[in-house]
This record gives sequence, C-alpha cells and structure tokens, in this order.
Amino acid sequence: MARYRGPVEKLERRFGVSLALKGERRLAGKSALEKRPYAPGQHGQRRGKISEYGLQLREKQKAKVMYGVSEKQFHSIFVEANRQEGNTGENLIRLIECRLDNVVYRMGFATTRRFARQLVTHGHILVDGKRLDIPSYFVKPGQKIEVIEKTKNNPQVSTALDLTAQVGIVPWVDIDKDKRFGIFTRYPQREEVVIPIEERLIVELYSK
Repeated sequence: MARYRGPVEKLERRFGVSLALKGERRLAGKSALEKRPYAPGQHGQRRGKISEYGLQLREKQKAKVMYGVSEKQFHSIFVEANRQEGNTGENLIRLIECRLDNVVYRMGFATTRRFARQLVTHGHILVDGKRLDIPSYFVKPGQKIEVIEKTKNNPQVSTALDLTAQVGIVPWVDIDKDKRFGIFTRYPQREEVVIPIEERLIVELYSK
C-alpha cells in the first residue's frame, strides 16, 4: 500500500487521537479533533462498535501512520522485535523509535516525522560524519546525527528546534542546538516513549 499523502487531519479524526502529524500543534496540544471530535465521512458521528480484530487492526494502522512506515516496513520491524529477547511489544516500540527519520524528529531538527524523513531522503543528514539518505536505518547508541552545513540555518530547522526547546527533549538523546547535532545516547525504555499506541493489541494481531 502506498504511503498516505492526503490531509493528515482526517487521519487524526479517524483514529480519535492526536498523532503529532501537525508539528505546529505540539506546543498547544491541539488537533483537528477539537473542532470535529468524530470520524470523517457522512456517517462519522454514528460509527458502530468495533470488534476485537478491528481494534487490533486500528492500533497497527495508527502506529504505521504515526511513524510514517509502510506495511512491509512495519512487518519487518515486528519480525525483528519478535526475534529479540524480552517483551515483543516493547521491542517493537524501541526499534521503531530507533529509525533514523524518527531520531531526527526526536532530536528536534524537524517539526514532524514526515519532514524528518524528507530531510533524510534529500541528503541533509549526516550519521557519524557520513551522509545517509535511508530513513529506515536503525541508529545505534553513541552515533552522532548532524544536519549538513548548508541546511543548518534553514528556517524550518530553526523553528523545529525552538519548538522542541519549549516542549522538551526526550531523555535518550543529547543535542547541541547551536551546532545542529545530537548524540543518540541509549535505547529508550517503553515508559519513556509517550505515544497513544497500545502495542499489546498489535502483538495480538500478528500472533493470530
């Protein structure tokens, strides 16, 4: 399935929760749900009860939309999470948080994961001093993520860093705002990743 490129507000309304798809809303905590707190479409205000399978499927779709990954990519991440020791759901969240595009977003160089993915694919990001244009690359603890020289003064990057300074930086990265680089210090713990995702339902879906 191709990546969704339509209005992101419809996605938030469909899932009934803010997915941080509009970066400028992160500070105010606002979303499209404030104006229309119901699903889009003609029958959005009178949706019926969702089955157990429907809940599980919706949770997977929600995670895919939030992190901007395809079905194939998401399944590959799940397979790796299931292969590793420990809780599969926690492994899943940790792995997807380690994607390069997400790390760029978490470091505050982009207001949204979509913009972070664009920075990576267009060659604006260095990993340990080397240009890397693969958003799905898994960043390892200790690696340095840096914005290339010609993009360091990009107004969108500056706006993103200012916004991140106000909402707070995640504890598993360390950034130098002025020099536009950060260090991925460690893997995140599940309780540190504040997202509206119930990974247990995703594990149950794949376990069928």
